[in-house]
Amino acid sequence: MLTDAAQMAGDLLWNCWQTGQTLVNGLPEHLRPVTRQDGYAIQALLERRSAAPLFGWKIAATSQAGQAHIRVDRPMCGRLLAERVFEECTPVPFGSNSMRVAEAEFAFRMGQSLEPRDTLYAIPEVMDAVATLHPAIEIPDSRYQDFVSVGAAQLIADNACAHYFVLGAAAPESWRCLDLAGHEVRARTATVERSGSGAAVLGDPRAALAWLANELSGLGIVLAAGQVVTTGTCTIPLPISPGDEVVSDMGMLGRVATRFSRD
Repeated sequence: MLTDAAQMAGDLLWNCWQTGQTLVNGLPEHLRPVTRQDGYAIQALLERRSAAPLFGWKIAATSQAGQAHIRVDRPMCGRLLAERVFEECTPVPFGSNSMRVAEAEFAFRMGQSLEPRDTLYAIPEVMDAVATLHPAIEIPDSRYQDFVSVGAAQLIADNACAHYFVLGAAAPESWRCLDLAGHEVRARTATVERSGSGAAVLGDPRAALAWLANELSGLGIVLAAGQVVTTGTCTIPLPISPGDEVVSDMGMLGRVATRFSRD
């Protein structure tokens, strides 16, 4: 993809973010990324618009059901922009969110940076670089009206449907000895409750984190100390509406809650 086309695509997506508008048929054909690498190049332009250092990363499509829903064959990652991260006590704007779901997720904060390299990172060495584990809630959205049909490259350009994010307090250090794949996760609103486990996330949240480290490494990007990685939904996503409170409960690992504004 030509640099000017990537810039134009990035500008268009960023303007949609700011105005709440969506693109009916995806990006204009002459601006569409062809490969995943093209999509990531456009996504990187969104980060440059941020006024703060990158907060972290999200992983999308970490289950077969999730991949089938958006018609992709493997996961993808997006950037968590600091301006779109909320404290538990701060209402999250509902706005024009068209996906209208919230996701209960395991999130890891990195204690050490993982630099790009030729060999793949193994799960144990990735986990050695982790500082803390957190319960989290991700609220995705898309700048495409028909986001299930646009394909992986365009979804990646659209920041892998990243939107808003809420991070809970760090879990007790005993999490390192637990089976996160088998650990129960409950997510609820006033009208809907769903349960799942870490197994929904590429079989284990630790495996998802290692996938992210290797995806970034292949792109020549550092997974930096201090950044947070949220690893994908552990339950079927919860439907949400303005005014809803969402709770992600991970038992002994803690809970996190947020409420959506009615605007």
